Amino acid sequence: MLDHVSIQCADVAVSSQFYDAVLGALGGGRVLDFGSVIGYGTAGRASFWLSPLAGGAPNRELHIAFGAEDRATVRRWFDAAVGIGAEVLHQPRLWPEYDADYYGAFVRDPDGNNVEAVCRRPE
Repeated sequence: MLDHVSIQCADVAVSSQFYDAVLGALGGGRVLDFGSVIGYGTAGRASFWLSPLAGGAPNRELHIAFGAEDRATVRRWFDAAVGIGAEVLHQPRLWPEYDADYYGAFVRDPDGNNVEAVCRRPE
């Protein structure tokens, strides 16, 4: 249903370092870069965008979940996030309360958002 999502960041350069690492672990990357606005995706199509924080108020926390092909990719994503200093919210594990095969990991991005990688396939 969604075509793309854009989030505002206090510091796009800092946030882009985080998303370069974690989205790279999922097989994605920068497909458009306008300096202060960066689009991430695959096959040349941006589906996730970073832009500067507009206005003076801080962002409200978002929850963003990125799909992973398999559980090993969730673990690679998690390792990439932790490797660049992300706060761990939940280690990779099964979440049977969501779905029998729901395998996810959760961290905080530089703006305090709850970011997840999830695979819904059995191992």
